[in-house]
Amino acid sequence: MSSVQLTKATRQFVGMNRPAVDAVDLHVKDGEFLVLVGPSGCGKSTMLRMIAGLESVDSGSISIGDRDVTDLAPKDRNIAMVFQNYALYPHMTVAENIGFNLKINKVNAAEVKRRVEETARMLDLSELLERKPAKLSGGQRQRVAMGRAIVRKPEVFLMDEPLSNLDAKLRVQTRTQVAELQRQLGVTTIYVTHDQVEAMTMGQRIAVQKDGVLQQVAPPKELFSKPVNLFVAGFIGSPAMNLIDCVPTNGSVSFAGQSVAITGSPSKVIVGVRPEGLEVSGDGKDGIVEFVEELGSDSYLHCVFETTNRQRVVARAPGLSNIRGGSSVSLRAKPGSLHAFDASSGRRISA
Repeated sequence: MSSVQLTKATRQFVGMNRPAVDAVDLHVKDGEFLVLVGPSGCGKSTMLRMIAGLESVDSGSISIGDRDVTDLAPKDRNIAMVFQNYALYPHMTVAENIGFNLKINKVNAAEVKRRVEETARMLDLSELLERKPAKLSGGQRQRVAMGRAIVRKPEVFLMDEPLSNLDAKLRVQTRTQVAELQRQLGVTTIYVTHDQVEAMTMGQRIAVQKDGVLQQVAPPKELFSKPVNLFVAGFIGSPAMNLIDCVPTNGSVSFAGQSVAITGSPSKVIVGVRPEGLEVSGDGKDGIVEFVEELGSDSYLHCVFETTNRQRVVARAPGLSNIRGGSSVSLRAKPGSLHAFDASSGRRISA
């Protein structure tokens, strides 16, 4: 097993006005499951391909363990990659697909058979070894693709949105299996996704990227409870954090009955509060409910907050709530629920 170290790693494509990956410093610990998340086009897949050797590094360096792999060919890096599309050979059986890399590397047939069967048991594929990909479901094909990576016993797993082709229910089931499998194997894993829910539920740490620049690297709880800037605050969490324009007074800023102290002296502040940070009652005039998202276990009320120039906020209420669209409600922030950000720089300024 090995750690992965990116030092000022940069990739600039011809014709682009900014780097796809911009001087990234990132250390992934030995055996860690790190999720790289960000919107489409932020450079997360490019970074993964740089680690794999499929994209060149224009400046900076990449190390795996104690080896500098910046200029090594992909085959010399001892990594295994799982792609968004399963990339299985349609004419081969499941067993042949899983064992193909071992076969071309001249591993003896008995050892190939042993390792394929061991991997198949781990992934619950033992009954499918003689089938071909066309006879498999999407989830089964993805497990075969993972098996092909696992059987090689690499130093690092790289996964590029491997669940994006699965339906919603299967995606939830499979992401649990992937996270548990990684814990069993203990192999350093870097997992790319644009789905922040997937990132929050799978990663030991999450690296949030925007426009090729890392914004924050932290465990899920820290990322959720203490975002370093407006982008992270708005990106992490579902529904997203409410962001409200406010004017500071005497070193603090107030919203919905609570105040938070701030550092510096910005002229304009954006206050953030998550939907679950707002208490709702149906007997006030602070806000008007425009519509309700009913999810069974929770209700999300989309409200116009009358006391802040009709800014819109989302508040979480108990499931199957009696509150309906058009209702007047009272909205109060819970103690400690407010975050403050400089409106100009976007950085966190909560004291």
